[in-house]
Amino acid sequence: MLTIKNLHASINGKEILRGIDLTVNAGEVHAIMGPNGSGKSTLSAVLTGNPLFTVTQGEVFFNGKNLLEMKPEDRSREGIFLSFQYPVEIPGVSMANFMRTAINAHRGYKGLEPISASDFLKLMREKKELVELDSKLASRSVNEGFSGGEKKRNEIFQMAMLEPKLSILDETDSGLDIDALRIVAEGVNKLKRDDNACVVITHYQRLLDYIKPDIVHVLYKGKIVRTAGAELALELEERGYEWIKQQVDEE
Repeated sequence: MLTIKNLHASINGKEILRGIDLTVNAGEVHAIMGPNGSGKSTLSAVLTGNPLFTVTQGEVFFNGKNLLEMKPEDRSREGIFLSFQYPVEIPGVSMANFMRTAINAHRGYKGLEPISASDFLKLMREKKELVELDSKLASRSVNEGFSGGEKKRNEIFQMAMLEPKLSILDETDSGLDIDALRIVAEGVNKLKRDDNACVVITHYQRLLDYIKPDIVHVLYKGKIVRTAGAELALELEERGYEWIKQQVDEE
């Protein structure tokens, strides 16, 4: 599904990613961990087309298409979704209008007719229940006045509505208490299918108690320096990152 080869990227002339190699197949959940400043959020920004970052080398293919040649909106329409670390508020734009516009943009890209009002309301009801989103939140402006946990839950609701092929969760656990973390993670787990995939970016193992990764990668100094199964996250929780930093710096 996603193939990254020797990806280098910079911002304001400073190189952040220094040769990322990564393959994500359908049905897989990948966790990307690493200390602050290792390039985790930069990777998510580059994959979704954030114009602040410049790709200087490498290639990225998504379902056989050159991702780096696509506009950000076309990457979304092709099936890539990003759950933001800090979701923004959009005053004056209701969740219903926001989601219906987004869904119809995706449908139009695929040559489909706009979704009917009745089908859209039915879909909203189904997905709200799936992620335990309060109906009052769904009727308000996007994220306006939401708590941190409500914003993150709303991100997963949007993910459920759009049904992406590849979901990238950029530190979705940031600022969440245990109850909110559980609800968000359960929503992600319910959306997992054999034909989609998820990349979970996190500092901490606690999120991975709820979202079970198939593969764990450690990113350090802009490169993936370790790859293993879920046991790697447990080892990082126990030992921290210093031992990996020391090993990599000695290599």
